Amino acid sequence: MGFETKRFQGDVDEELICPICSGVLEDPLQVFVFVLYLVIILINYEGRCKICIYRLRSNFIYLSKAPTCEHAFCRGCITQWISRQPKCPVDRQAVTASQLIPVPRILRNLLSRLCTSCDNAPHGCSAVLKLDSLASHLVECEFNPKRPMPCETGCGLVIPKDELAEHNCVRELRALITSQQEKLTDYQQELAEQRLIINEHKRELALLKDFMRAMRVTNPTMRALADQMEREEVVRWANSLSRAKVTRWGGMISTPDDVLQMMIKRSLSESGCPPHIIDDLMENCHERRWPPGLSSLETRQNNRRLYDKYVCKRVPGKQAVLVLHCDNTHVDEHMMIEPGLVMIFAHGIE
Repeated sequence: MGFETKRFQGDVDEELICPICSGVLEDPLQVFVFVLYLVIILINYEGRCKICIYRLRSNFIYLSKAPTCEHAFCRGCITQWISRQPKCPVDRQAVTASQLIPVPRILRNLLSRLCTSCDNAPHGCSAVLKLDSLASHLVECEFNPKRPMPCETGCGLVIPKDELAEHNCVRELRALITSQQEKLTDYQQELAEQRLIINEHKRELALLKDFMRAMRVTNPTMRALADQMEREEVVRWANSLSRAKVTRWGGMISTPDDVLQMMIKRSLSESGCPPHIIDDLMENCHERRWPPGLSSLETRQNNRRLYDKYVCKRVPGKQAVLVLHCDNTHVDEHMMIEPGLVMIFAHGIE
């Protein structure tokens, strides 16, 4: 697990050698074992002190821990060793993984100052560097046979340097496509399973809503809870819609025909509009249901400057916008109605 001693310049102190692999310590750990000593201090009646562990005439008992062992090993060596036999390889004292601690800083400093050759010396690298610089050097070493290199023959894949000679772009791209197709199949299967779960949850939620609507007539608490759920459902739907900006308010259709209304209603339904407000919204697309500030052509012209206060949401398509009450609590009361307005435009919207 450790570094080979022959790759280091000069002699290596034996304290820096791993007793297990006989290499220079790599990521070293120290075994720290405590031995418990029982010291009984007896004080006799004349005031003279004696140390005795057999005669119990004591007023004070001290327990002390003294460290022993403290042998250092490569991390990989010692963890593998104690997994087979939980004893120190040197003095055979019992050892557990919790008794392995980092070596002192002075030992780490001594290791970092050792000069070693690069791991890629067999491949032509002649660099000699300090041990603490080895890891960063290996990442950028141009002689590293496993150094990631981009393919320059067309596919652009990043592959190990020693595999460039045998690299085949077509083969590798086919393998990549196959791998991605397998992942895509797995994702599609997972997506289908999630859709089934979501549909089941929607069904259960619909049953719960039907039950709450049936109970709301006779139970005030259930009525309040159902109303709160419906309001939150409308807010979630409103937040899912994109903002829209009306550029020509003069093109608003105040009396849309039945065909246009059916088209807008279908768009609302497809966008996830809560069923309990969709009919009210469609009723509010006609001027007969508009609030006082929009009830006639004259009032609409007088209040034209107030239109810019509206927060509008896009109905799928480019024909209409939603002005929902939950988005426009800041608007004057005579310009808003619950649950909101559907405004249809002859020239579309932005």
